[in-house]
Amino acid sequence: MSYQAAEPLPTKMAAVVCQGPEDYRLEEWQTPTPGPGEVVLRVETVGICASDLKCYMGAPLFWGADGRSGYCQPPVIPGHEFAGRVVALGEGAAEKYGLALGDLAVSEQIVPCWECRFCRRGQYWMCPNGDVYGFRQRAFGAMAEYVRLPAGAINYLVPEGISAQHAAFVEPLACSIHAVQRGEIQLGDVVVIAGAGPLGLGMVAAARLKGPRLLIAVDLNDARLSIARSCGADLTLNPRTTDVVDEVLKLTGGYGCDVYIEATGHPAAVQQGLDMIRRLGTFVEFSVMREPATVDWTIIGDLKELNIHGSHLSPYCYPIAIEMLQKGLLPMEQIMTHSLPLAQFETGIELVYAGTESVKVTLQP
Repeated sequence: MSYQAAEPLPTKMAAVVCQGPEDYRLEEWQTPTPGPGEVVLRVETVGICASDLKCYMGAPLFWGADGRSGYCQPPVIPGHEFAGRVVALGEGAAEKYGLALGDLAVSEQIVPCWECRFCRRGQYWMCPNGDVYGFRQRAFGAMAEYVRLPAGAINYLVPEGISAQHAAFVEPLACSIHAVQRGEIQLGDVVVIAGAGPLGLGMVAAARLKGPRLLIAVDLNDARLSIARSCGADLTLNPRTTDVVDEVLKLTGGYGCDVYIEATGHPAAVQQGLDMIRRLGTFVEFSVMREPATVDWTIIGDLKELNIHGSHLSPYCYPIAIEMLQKGLLPMEQIMTHSLPLAQFETGIELVYAGTESVKVTLQP
């Protein structure tokens, strides 16, 4: 054996395997072992992300227009929001990552190539050759009893005081932080965050730290809006009962909000943002859309001269997310609503799809 191990690894493990859209199966799979520079975790908790749901449902980003040419490469084990205990360390991995057997650890969702133009410039999160855990066969995900962190992964020790259940939220929270950074919020800004799911709630908590004059959360679910207030929102608006565009214009003397972050995944929220944002404002598009969004681009250019910023993954944000959890800046007991056994993954997917009873749904292998 060319690696350190805390325990003998079993030959086989239980894993959820994506075979295709709406074809996910609980199967027996080969347990991974680490090569040089690699780490194996015994998975404690893995979250079900909105992107996992959209992959399951067959979104074109993951499967292509022909159902075969998208980002997803079946058969593959899904799951990129995870935390686990270090049970095996390949040669050099302990020194490289500062990890020891038994540590609780997390890993950034992308495993970059470290050789392309973007990686060489420190822009590793845009690596065109990188693999996000759970979608590509070179980086199987964590909806399984064990997960291997490849040699090029970016891994972090989770400090004492953060539970494994909460540590699985480091990944979505880090994505939320990056989206807020892309908003370039200034002191005194009026900020609107559309969507109060797990990612939107993280954005509210992160945006609160930027010193906005007014922080507004928008969602169709009143229960989630209540959690948004616990995360730091000054005001919450439900489009079912309020004309949110009109309300934001009234609150800003008719000018509109300074920053709008779209985190709903629904095309209607794009038009809503364009209507309520002020001239020269900053619009951050975060979501993976289920279907294309069609808008009048004249608003962006000739009418308002907007700054349109995308937001992808979570570069350099994991340490910040870990610190926010350490400091108790989010109401985690309200956010982590459902914890299910791995075998009940289909129930978990249904809960995420409905979005009425749950906020963050996790599986326990």
